This record gives sequence, C-alpha cells and structure tokens, in this order.
Amino acid sequence: MSYRIERSTNARGVTFLVSGDMDGSQVADLEALMAAESDRRIFLDLADVTLVNRDAITFLAGVEAAGAVLVNCPEYVRSWIDAEQGGA
Repeated sequence: MSYRIERSTNARGVTFLVSGDMDGSQVADLEALMAAESDRRIFLDLADVTLVNRDAITFLAGVEAAGAVLVNCPEYVRSWIDAEQGGA
C-alpha cells in the first residue's frame, strides 16, 4: 500500500493531508506526527484517501472523539466511523 502525509500549519492549527491507502503502518506514522503537535488543534484532511482498513477506522474514530477534526472525509469512511462509534 502506498500513502503520503503532508503537514501544513495556519492560525487555526496543523493540518495533515493524508493521501493513498490508510492502514496500520500509516496509522502509526500519523500517530507519531500528531503526538508532536499536542499543543495545537489538529485537522486531518482525508480528501485523497483511497482505501482504509479497520485499524485506520478505529484510529480515526478515536482521534475524532479526542478532538481532532476530520476534513473532506469520504462518505464511505464517515459511514464506517459512525458505525464504529455506535452512531449507525
């Protein structure tokens, strides 16, 4: 699986643009990057995510519940997160 994570900042916080397939290894990378930004608001831009697995969904549901903002979340990912959180 291939992926890329790009970081950008602005006055609102830090945004990580996630591209490609999101699996357990990408989750670990993203977790480490997010930990380094604990003092800033975190946005995850998922517009370019093409495929996710259960590890990624569990991670996304957890970080969203902890306050991260998911931006441009594909509908199938949003539905799966909602189901994982018991919202569906």
